[in-house]
Amino acid sequence: MKYAIIIPDGCADEPQESLGGKSPLAAANTPNMDAIAAAGAVGRANNVPEHLPAGSDVANLSLLGYNPNEYFTGRAPLEAAAQGIALAAEDWAIRCNLVTVQDQTMRSFTAGHITSEEAAELLKALQEELGGDLLEFVPGVSYRNLLLYRGEKSPAPFSQDTRTTPPHDLTDKSVADDYPRGPGSDLLSELMSRSVEIFADHPVNKKRIAAGKPPATNVWLWGIGKRPALKSFQDVYGRSGKMITAVDLLRGLAALVGWDRIEVPGATGYTDTDYAAKGKYAIDALPTTDIICVHVEAPDEASHEGDAAAKIKALEEIDRHIVGPLHEALKKQGDYRILVTPDHPTPVRTKTHSHGFVPLTICGSGVSADEYTTYDEENAGRSALSFDDGWRMMRHFLDS
Repeated sequence: MKYAIIIPDGCADEPQESLGGKSPLAAANTPNMDAIAAAGAVGRANNVPEHLPAGSDVANLSLLGYNPNEYFTGRAPLEAAAQGIALAAEDWAIRCNLVTVQDQTMRSFTAGHITSEEAAELLKALQEELGGDLLEFVPGVSYRNLLLYRGEKSPAPFSQDTRTTPPHDLTDKSVADDYPRGPGSDLLSELMSRSVEIFADHPVNKKRIAAGKPPATNVWLWGIGKRPALKSFQDVYGRSGKMITAVDLLRGLAALVGWDRIEVPGATGYTDTDYAAKGKYAIDALPTTDIICVHVEAPDEASHEGDAAAKIKALEEIDRHIVGPLHEALKKQGDYRILVTPDHPTPVRTKTHSHGFVPLTICGSGVSADEYTTYDEENAGRSALSFDDGWRMMRHFLDS
């Protein structure tokens, strides 16, 4: 049996007045997702418990079949794993976004999608001014970077009660009441404040302003946590897996559960990603793995920008270049199952992640067809196939 999982990140949404009362998923032309729904089952899963943050970290951990109440320790440690960074038991990892804050308002949680090369220069300046044996600023991809606190020589002031706010939750909102709080928050707030001074006259920002681009005004620290102790997917579910993604969070999850990671040229983690290349690489991987998982960040990014048209386009590209070709390849090779499901809702209206159920559709060997012939939130809400604990869905997909 071969298995395929396609994750259109953040695709779950609300009815839009501008779309005639349809959600972007319902409004999009997705014949291949609908074919899966018609041949199999439509359902829903709640991947994020109410008491945990509605982020991709918790949601994807749950989607891959791991109880977040047991395994979630924070987002940044997952991204550290993606970069092969070893965390000692005393270490803490912290997400370090480059952002644009003006007049105490989050104008851009990506600093205008700053380039990785520009980000590396800014992180180098932070390391020279603020880093040392305890603090290590680690460049990542674009605005997504890390800060490591090495706690062997000096215990960290943080705890599980340290609270931070994801910057993408603050788009076009005041940040005044959302700085870190709890144990160690003074240190985090001080580092964020110091970065303003360091970035103010940096050559990278001077060039960006001259080119009409938003500057990276400071870092925003969030997603703090210690290393998680995840069991391998092979040990838990008895299958091997491979992950295709352009996002460090998913790379890190794959590394921690023992999945191989496939790097696809042209995969950007944004709406300009090479969808066709992702589909091709997924098909090519089928002979060498039990499960191929394709994660696409584009619908989520479109939601964060409040762009329903871009979200629809991303879903149609996923359907055309990934879902369709991969499903056809699976049918030709023998027994299979295919699953399409996002991790969490990201409504265009709010521009941020939210709690709540997401729609899923499964078809393939041993999957009985239900009465639903289209894949969307409305049909998912009617279905009897429902997982209040989203992490239980994986066992159903693999073994039911």
